[in-house]
Amino acid sequence: MIARQPLRPAAAAQAPEPGVHGIHDDALANNSYLVEVGQHEAVVIDPPRDPGPQIRLAEQIGVRIAATLETHVHADYVSGAREHAACGADVFVPKDAAVAWLHQNVADGDRVRFGDVAFRALATPGHTPEHLAYVLEHAGEPRAVFTGGSLIVGGAGRTDLLGDARTDELARAQFRSLRLLRQLPDAVRVYPTHGAGSFCLASTTSVENPTIGSERITNPLLAIHDEDTFGDELRRGFGTFPRYYCHLQAVNRAGTRLLRDLSPPPALDPRRVVRRTEEGAVLVDARPIHEWAVGHPAGAISNALRPAFPSWLGWVVPFGTSVILIADGAERAEAVRLARAIGYDDLAVLDGDVDAWRSEGLPTSTTEELTPHEAAERQRAGAVLLDVRQDVEFDVLRIPGALHLELGAIIAGETPDAPAVIAFCGHGERSATAAGLLEQRGVRVANLIGGTAAWVDAGLPVES
Repeated sequence: MIARQPLRPAAAAQAPEPGVHGIHDDALANNSYLVEVGQHEAVVIDPPRDPGPQIRLAEQIGVRIAATLETHVHADYVSGAREHAACGADVFVPKDAAVAWLHQNVADGDRVRFGDVAFRALATPGHTPEHLAYVLEHAGEPRAVFTGGSLIVGGAGRTDLLGDARTDELARAQFRSLRLLRQLPDAVRVYPTHGAGSFCLASTTSVENPTIGSERITNPLLAIHDEDTFGDELRRGFGTFPRYYCHLQAVNRAGTRLLRDLSPPPALDPRRVVRRTEEGAVLVDARPIHEWAVGHPAGAISNALRPAFPSWLGWVVPFGTSVILIADGAERAEAVRLARAIGYDDLAVLDGDVDAWRSEGLPTSTTEELTPHEAAERQRAGAVLLDVRQDVEFDVLRIPGALHLELGAIIAGETPDAPAVIAFCGHGERSATAAGLLEQRGVRVANLIGGTAAWVDAGLPVES
């Protein structure tokens, strides 16, 4: 194992135990970490594009962000490494990542040192070919490991993001990477980047304060000792993932514009919005689903502002397409922030509300909303209940007689052959998206208010 020369001068006395602060991103179900390394400095692991939360935390605890470490080239969000570099931080990237912007390469066995603290790189390919994990060492002893998309609490990162041709090869690499990580001491804390709810996962469980020792006991993938069996079990956890994933790794390699260099999205009057949509822009209504249902510009796709907003934006709108948002006030600013988190920078907003659209005499649409009991009555009369949840949700609980088509399949063009459809999901947001898309294809569709949660609360039958 080759250690690099210290990249910063060692402290005169042993630094205190490094503090690790996790920062969870609800929108994309990921974690970044700010690690105190002594001398009033900190290192950030896998920062998202918006550096604000990390910078505010650093100011709160009185440290300067001296460096960032990337575990891999991300497919689900724009890296914030360049944002921190613009503020003076050093940036360390796996040497095989082939990024085109200024950085320092890190290879297997290298140590990035900060006094008594070091981050030792471990080659852990699988989730991506260039993947590294970083073992946090203090005074030469391993304390924690930042596992990125390799070892996840209760599971592992998926290996199919580069396509079917490399899935098996990378699954075998993931098997070997997890075998390597499980050799670390029991007490080493585990800090993955991807968390429960991320589409980058094959599977996961919940363990409080996970360690290598707890993962050996609770992670079923670590109990598998055969590559073929491991690969089969890993692939069983693969679900569908947003379409933008196929583009974002190339974006992260090339580098995006800094947020400070992006202009605020222009506010367009309704007539200008119509012209832009005729040229190919997509009108996305980020208002609550009831407001969308009561009245929305004809052709506007519902994607209510919520933590899942960016994932579904990146699923329903082809990457690189202009997006025009319908949102007001603070919701508008948050929708813009979330869109830019996944590289959707070509943004505009509707100037005024839907009333401004109506005042111009432009066409609007409404979508019928049904309570669970109304939906059940319609089903008995012949309407088709359409479940647009993910396969894994459908496998756990379903409404008897419902047709199942994932929202991603509907986005891809699949359409139920039925005269009347009632769309539903877990709570109503994804089914509103589906309803809008199906309406554009001429399907008569209603949205089930509250989804399966409301159906269960109403005491209506389910299967599990």
